[in-house]
Amino acid sequence: MGYSNSMIEKVFRYIQKYQMIKEGDTIVAGISGGADSVCLLFVLTEIRKRIPFHLAVVHVNHGIRMEAKEDAEYVRLLCAKQKIPFYLKEADVKVYAKEQGLSEEEAGRIIRYRAFEEVLLKERDNEGGKIAVAHNSNDCAETMLFNLFRGTGLKGLIGIKPVNGNIIRPILCLERKEIEEYLANRKLKYCHDYTNDGDGYTRNKIRHHILPYAEEEVCSHVVEHMTLTATHLDGAQEYIQKQTYLARKRCCEDVGEIAIRITDFMKEDEYLQGQILLSLLEEISPGRKDITAAHISQIKDLIHKDGSKEIDLPYGIKVCKVYDVVTIKREPLKKNGVPDETKIVQEYVLEGHGKLSVPGLGMVEFTVFPYNKNENIPQKTYTKWFDYGKIKQSVLLRKRQQGDYLTINNQMSKKSLQDYLVNEKVPKADRNYIYVLADASHIMWVPGHRISEYYKVTENTERVLQVKIVQNLTQEERSHENG
Repeated sequence: MGYSNSMIEKVFRYIQKYQMIKEGDTIVAGISGGADSVCLLFVLTEIRKRIPFHLAVVHVNHGIRMEAKEDAEYVRLLCAKQKIPFYLKEADVKVYAKEQGLSEEEAGRIIRYRAFEEVLLKERDNEGGKIAVAHNSNDCAETMLFNLFRGTGLKGLIGIKPVNGNIIRPILCLERKEIEEYLANRKLKYCHDYTNDGDGYTRNKIRHHILPYAEEEVCSHVVEHMTLTATHLDGAQEYIQKQTYLARKRCCEDVGEIAIRITDFMKEDEYLQGQILLSLLEEISPGRKDITAAHISQIKDLIHKDGSKEIDLPYGIKVCKVYDVVTIKREPLKKNGVPDETKIVQEYVLEGHGKLSVPGLGMVEFTVFPYNKNENIPQKTYTKWFDYGKIKQSVLLRKRQQGDYLTINNQMSKKSLQDYLVNEKVPKADRNYIYVLADASHIMWVPGHRISEYYKVTENTERVLQVKIVQNLTQEERSHENG
C-alpha cells in the first residue's frame, strides 16, 4: 500500500506541475480497459480526494477486435462500482479510414477524440473541461524512437506532451513497470489487447526488443532519460514555433488558398523555410502522420525550379507554382475522377464549450461566458466575440448556401455572401470550400474576413460566444493569438 501511496503522490505532483486539473473541472477520461487506462481511472479517483472535480468515462469500441464488447462491459462495471458516468461509443474504424483516405491508426485517433469532445460537451457545467488519456513514459520513449527512425524534426522527437490544449496525460510521468506494479499491489484486473503481443506493428518491435535491449545493455534508466530529453526538446521547439509563426506572417497570406511569396520566403533562414512549409501542410491536412520530410523537399525543389509547375501530396493537397507565388490547397476527395462532396464534412454544430478539428480550416475552439464590460474585445483575425443573445438558431460552421447574407453596417444593411466574396476578390473556384459561421442564413463570420455587424458585442450584451480558429495546433500560436 505504501508503494501505491507514493505513486499517487508522484502523479499528484505531476498534475500540479503542469496545472492539469483545477477544482471544479470536468474531466472526461478515455478508458479502454487496458492496464494503462485502468491505472488512470483509479489514479483519478484518488486525485479527486485532493482536488474535487467531476469525472466521466468514455469507452470507444473501434469495431476491430472480437473481444471488444467484453472490454466495454468490463469498463462499464468498473464505472458502476465507482458511480462514475459511463459512455460507450461504437464506430467502424476500418470503414471511416477507407472513406477518409487515412490509416486505421489515424482514423481511430480521430474517432476517439471526437467521442471525448462530444461527452465533454454533455458533462461540462463550466469552462474547465479536460480530456484525460492514459499515455505513459514508455509510450513517450517509443514515440520518440519511432519518429526518429521514420525521419522527424524536433516536434517528433518530443514524443508525447503532458498537456496539449484541453488534453491532459496525468500518468505520463509513470513507466509501464510502475503501472503494472500498482495494479498488482491493488489486485486490479484489466483487459488484454492481443494486438500488442506480436511484432506486426513497428511500435511493438520497439516496445518488445529495442527498448528492453537498451535498458539492459546501454542504460538502466533509458526511459527516464529519454523523457527528460523530451522536456528539453519541447522548450527548443516552442521557441522555433514562435519564430516560424512570425516568419509565416512575413511571407505568406491566405486569399482563399495559402499563398507563399517566393521572394519573401527565400529571405528566411533555410531551417525556418522548412518549418513554414511543414506548418502550412499541417494546417490543411486531416492527419499529420503521412506528411514527411520528403514532401517538404518536394515543395522546396518546386520553389527553386523555373516556370510554372505543380505537385500532388497526400490528402489531396496540391502545390502549384505560378511565377513568383506558390499556392497550397487541398482538393476534395474524388470518386470516379469527379469531386465527391459527400466525403467532406459540410457542417459542424458549435454548442456551449468545446473544440473541433476542421480539415482545411484548423482547430476551432468555442466557449460561452458572461460579458464583463471592463474587458477589451479582441481584435484578432482568428478570434472573434459575438453577442450570444442575438443568436436565433444553432450556430453552424458550414460551407456557403444559397440565400446566405451578412449585415454590413450600423444601419443593418444586408449584402449577399456571394456579393461579399466577389468584392473581397475570393477566387470563384475557392468559394465553395470556404467555411462560414452561420445562424440559419445569417452569416455571423467569414473566418479570415469580417463578422456581421448584427452580432457584434455591445453594452447591452449579457453573454459572449467566443470562437477561435487555431490554424496551426501549437501552444505558441495559441499564445500569439491570445495577445
